[in-house]
Amino acid sequence: MRVVSGIQPTGDLHLGNLLGAILRWVRMQDEAAPTDQHLFFLADLHALTVEVDPAQLRANIREMAAALIASGIDPDRSILFQQSAVREHAELAWVLQCTARMGWLNRMTQFKDKSGKNKEGASVGLFAYPVLQAADVLLYQATHVPVGDDQKQHIELARDIALKFNNDFETELFTVPEPFIGGGTAARVMSLRDGSAKMSKSDPSDMSRINLTDSDEAIAQKIRKARTDPEPMPSEPAGLDGRPEAKNLVGIYAAVTGGTIESVLADHHGQGFGSFKPALTDALVALIAPLRRRLVELRGDGAEIDRILAAGADKARVLAAPTIVEAYRVLGLTR
Repeated sequence: MRVVSGIQPTGDLHLGNLLGAILRWVRMQDEAAPTDQHLFFLADLHALTVEVDPAQLRANIREMAAALIASGIDPDRSILFQQSAVREHAELAWVLQCTARMGWLNRMTQFKDKSGKNKEGASVGLFAYPVLQAADVLLYQATHVPVGDDQKQHIELARDIALKFNNDFETELFTVPEPFIGGGTAARVMSLRDGSAKMSKSDPSDMSRINLTDSDEAIAQKIRKARTDPEPMPSEPAGLDGRPEAKNLVGIYAAVTGGTIESVLADHHGQGFGSFKPALTDALVALIAPLRRRLVELRGDGAEIDRILAAGADKARVLAAPTIVEAYRVLGLTR
């Protein structure tokens, strides 16, 4: 099994990033068989699809790498690298753009969401980035790709591109990847101030999110002030319907403790949130405090982060080279 996944390097990481992707990667790594391979990359080329501050992007790359390592990604067991350091990603993306079809990309829902009402002003990269995502996966002959519900369409596109290329050129070059369901389920973490909106660093209120650098006291204050409702905890998940803030806090507790919504409600049903919130705070502090300490240590050694990423890129290039060489040969670009 070869698992490949990337994450955009954004600053100010929060609980949503941690529970939504990072800890799932850690579980995949820890559950892997000795012959499995895991490649995790910082998708800095994808970050270019919108306006960027170069200095901020450079800082965010190190910050994301430090957060992944602090959370448990082990560079000795997984290949951790910066996407742009492996030029074959961009090379294969162009090849696959010539295989993909406009109709396929026109159906991709995320472009519509991210471009909003200004589609004419959006970058070509934002429109075509699902093809770069396909290249990220197909370059390494990935067998499995961990995805959330909002990314399933992108894996379907990668599969379509792989099948079309293989068929067009009568080759079996590209492995057709499968969605990966290991490592548990990625938690969908919502705002602490609005249970209908995702937790986000772009929210103007810092009280809406738990940052990975928050102190124990800050975590406690944010959970204490998190929006809830006056009703007690139900005994069944159906009792959370129509209660987005309550559902969010219960879901966070389940994700942090490794339980289920059912088990959390079994232990806490009938309680008010005044008594539930301290338990949630304790669980969050137990998870984040050691991660925060390790993150602060890693931040102080940028040279080590750079060394780890460079070593990972060296390993990734070795795996990527045969695919791009064979793609060029199949296309007639080389003999």
